[in-house]
Amino acid sequence: MSTALLTDQYELTMVDAARASGRAGRHAVFEVFGRQLPPGRRFGVVAGTHRLLDAIENFHFGEEELAFLSDHHIVSDETLSWLSTYRFSGTIRGYGEGEVYFPGSPILTVEGTFGEAVLLETLILSVLNYDSAVASAAARMVHASDHRELIEMGARRASEYSAVAAARAAYIAGFSATSNLEAGRLYGIPTRGTAAHSFTLVHDNEEEAFAAQVASMGTNTTLLIDTYDIAQGVERAIRVAGTELGAVRIDSGDLPVVVAKVRAQLDSLGATKTGIVVTNDLNEYTIAGLRGSPVDVFGVGTSVVTGSGAPAVGLVYKLVARTSDTGEWVSVAKKSAQKANPGGKKTAYRARDKGVATEEIVTIGPAPAPPAGARVLEEVLVEEGIRSQAHSASELVARARELHQASIAELPEAAFSLSPGDPALPTRFLDQAAG
Repeated sequence: MSTALLTDQYELTMVDAARASGRAGRHAVFEVFGRQLPPGRRFGVVAGTHRLLDAIENFHFGEEELAFLSDHHIVSDETLSWLSTYRFSGTIRGYGEGEVYFPGSPILTVEGTFGEAVLLETLILSVLNYDSAVASAAARMVHASDHRELIEMGARRASEYSAVAAARAAYIAGFSATSNLEAGRLYGIPTRGTAAHSFTLVHDNEEEAFAAQVASMGTNTTLLIDTYDIAQGVERAIRVAGTELGAVRIDSGDLPVVVAKVRAQLDSLGATKTGIVVTNDLNEYTIAGLRGSPVDVFGVGTSVVTGSGAPAVGLVYKLVARTSDTGEWVSVAKKSAQKANPGGKKTAYRARDKGVATEEIVTIGPAPAPPAGARVLEEVLVEEGIRSQAHSASELVARARELHQASIAELPEAAFSLSPGDPALPTRFLDQAAG
């Protein structure tokens, strides 16, 4: 399926006008970065990179796409002819998927002619802004959970395809599983799920519903105990399944109080190994509030798929360098008030002291040797139009999850504060030309 029309009209009209002015063939460097993090955040997480590369591979104009552009007079016939053979043939470098980032981090760099690179702007931002928003929120929840299991279960709170992307991003950021079967099929993410309140209500009583579920799924299942009275639900669950019941789920009430009572009741019935799953509009703050409670698993829906209040992380795609008529490279940058950014091609490193990250160093101009103790953050993703990493979708997700864990482990403890504050690391720009 072509992704070519998953874009804004002005991407194509810019190409049309630039071809007419003779500037579309100039070599160009575009950069993806965020001017700031969403309010209250101390770091962001890069996600969606390899989903994006899949989409770029499918960014081509077939007969239907070209017919639409022609029928609506979007671009000239000459540009239509140029689009008919379009394939991105440039180079893409970027932060590894799962890496943390900060304001000014050049998380993706796209090099090619202006014409072929500018066309990708909307597609790049739509994927990275959403997936990074989910992963950034999910990472905060993972830390707030104090290493307990989290299940992503927000499919009904997002569009059908966004739900799959969200499950992928949350898993990269440390969630353990998803309720979304398509995400499991595509990316090898573990899937979880048992029953909702409707299952209990369709039976004549709660005990009958529990018995049917146990007969079908075994005693290691999770029984939902709050359809009626929670204390009675616990008693019936253990009576039906026995003390080897896998878990009970709570989806309502004053969770710290309810969880404590349920744990005490389970223990008194001899079900000391039966876990407790909670799923009641959780976010990083409510999860942190349950840190001292005997919760074993958190199920998170709406909050994670909407970025927990930041459904997009504000990434932008800006031209930072291009060639002149004589072929020389020229740094360019927007100078608008509060929207200025440093021009020039950049290279990023993360400085560390005894294994703890201390700052983001972004050099402008020719890439120098890494500063002592610093880590190179970028990798080549596409070279001359060819994707660099030939791995399966599930392998790429597993690699991103591993990188995220290593990246998070370097951050200072202040990075995980849920109170408003500055980014955990400062970003320092070094202009190589200025010495």
